[in-house]
Amino acid sequence: MNDLLTLLKNSPIFSSITEDDKQLMIQQARRHTYSKGETVILYGDVWPHIFLVGEGQVEALKESSDGRSLHVACFGKGELFWGLAFFHKDAPMPVTLQACEKSILYLWEKDSVLPILLRNGQVSWEISRLMADRMQHASNLVEGLAFHPVAGRLARLLLDHFETAGDASISRYLTLDEMAARIGSTREMVCRALYSFSDKKLIEVTRTEFVLTNHEGLTQLSKQI
Repeated sequence: MNDLLTLLKNSPIFSSITEDDKQLMIQQARRHTYSKGETVILYGDVWPHIFLVGEGQVEALKESSDGRSLHVACFGKGELFWGLAFFHKDAPMPVTLQACEKSILYLWEKDSVLPILLRNGQVSWEISRLMADRMQHASNLVEGLAFHPVAGRLARLLLDHFETAGDASISRYLTLDEMAARIGSTREMVCRALYSFSDKKLIEVTRTEFVLTNHEGLTQLSKQI
């Protein structure tokens, strides 16, 4: 459990708790491994737990009645997530959580960890800061869905991936359905937009990768309202 101790020490939420309570959290933690695509918890379930991501990534998805998915957030190594039932009894999960890749999560039940949180006052402040950050993320997401057309949202998604890669080409590791989930659209609309970008010489689309050919043009498209 040395890895978990390092995570706790590096976590803005848990770094301030006492060393004895860190050891108690390590004893109470349940370690779970998930395969890529495996569900952690389903929308609508009552789940009074919190977890820290030890390895990998977990995404939060909202699903519509017609089967479409919207990628709401992604949680990577060292990040914290809690079910609503951790704070409100019997509150259902507003999203489905699933592993984006092979992932390790450390889980705690509410009854075991709540006394630790309550006797370490700094934790409350740090959780409030985290919730404020996530509210801002949610606001930005809603703003993008409400005011930016599909092409603009897709252009922003591609630019983010080019910037993260630090290269003018990125592999097509996301499927059309996954890209659609991240921008709140359909695979058909994503496919149409991609080939529109290609026709306008903004990107080159191959079977295995996207190549950025007009950064300025794609940037301008991402800002359209």
